Amino acid sequence: MVVAVARMVFRIHECHSLKEKRKVVKSLIARLQNAFNASIAEVAANDIHQRAEIGVAMVGNDHQVINSKIDKLLDMAENLGLADMIDSEIDIVHY
Repeated sequence: MVVAVARMVFRIHECHSLKEKRKVVKSLIARLQNAFNASIAEVAANDIHQRAEIGVAMVGNDHQVINSKIDKLLDMAENLGLADMIDSEIDIVHY
């Protein structure tokens, strides 16, 4: 079993309230979940208007497939244009 975990940090421009941030974050999460069927949630920076930290988890049985999918997910998140990705990290663990 292969487990991939990723953390993405975004800067959300022109965001002046938590309501505006929530709209952007929910849209980002929904698009990524629909495209990749991954577990995705906001994991930190909940009270900061212009920053969002989102966690992703994927499980599979092939390292190359999981690595490819998580890379494509990160690329899509960056290219959606909803927010600027300022940091990301990936951990892949074999069980």
